Amino acid sequence: MLSRPSFISDEAIAHAVAAHWLPDVAEIVYLPWGFGAHHWRVAGGGTTLFVTLDQLEPRHTEATLEAAYAGAAALAAAGVDVVCAPLPARSSGRFTVGVEAGALSVTPWLDGRSPTEEEANRPRHVREVEAALATLHRATPPPGLRHWTAQVGPEFAGELRARTARPWTSGPLAEEARAAIAAHDAAITRWTDRYLELADLAHSRRDQWVTTHGEPHNDNQVVGACGLKLVDWESLALAPRERDYADLLAAGAGDRLSADPAMAELFALDWRLSEIAEYARWFAAPHTGTDDDHTALEGLYEELRQVTAPGPPGPP
Repeated sequence: MLSRPSFISDEAIAHAVAAHWLPDVAEIVYLPWGFGAHHWRVAGGGTTLFVTLDQLEPRHTEATLEAAYAGAAALAAAGVDVVCAPLPARSSGRFTVGVEAGALSVTPWLDGRSPTEEEANRPRHVREVEAALATLHRATPPPGLRHWTAQVGPEFAGELRARTARPWTSGPLAEEARAAIAAHDAAITRWTDRYLELADLAHSRRDQWVTTHGEPHNDNQVVGACGLKLVDWESLALAPRERDYADLLAAGAGDRLSADPAMAELFALDWRLSEIAEYARWFAAPHTGTDDDHTALEGLYEELRQVTAPGPPGPP
């Protein structure tokens, strides 16, 4: 997130990291990176950690987030080199620690950077990501790996229609967001119907599901001395392999991937509808017009612009 969390201080984060991972914390720096979680660099005693604070509801529970990060660690231990794995807490061996309204996790600090969208679309990089995902998809699923489930149900479009029927007064961007969602009611209804039809098809083929990252786009890649690593494993799940293919299909790798068009469409809709649901919650709740709020509004408009057949989605 671009803005620091209002509900917890850097000092509280440093205290939790010292208590569970790095006793001699000497420095903490907030990192205005990504969108959805908060991040810090914490250093001390010659060690540097990348610290993530994931908020829980509605996307996660403590149990599902712990299972995802434990699964990533198990994959790394099994030799899946593309995984940048979380580190276990010293006392409990768990990979998450509850703090305030979220769960804290840490990984080693990687010597590298995330590629830009332009760099990520270059043929050589696309082939590297293809190979990394092929390795992940061949991996034996770790114990306790959750199964992908539909992000919205048959009531989604109707409930959203009811919620947007009256003005929102929750913040400076609320009414603009509400009006944009309400204007796309017919498309959201159509997308939801098609999505649930495809989700049923996917579940009928569960014997073909594989271990998937869920969001392996360029912002969740790090390249450098470490090679190519995938970070942010909170969406780890057993699912159709096309769940990981959105950016690769957009980059023209479809012929090599042999992606099922129906499953590619499913996960384009999966991203779109889950994003719309998240932005509806965001702007119906109190907000003040921060940089994160404006980024969220841009993301909402990006998803609502997809009024034709759903192509491969991208991060907001």
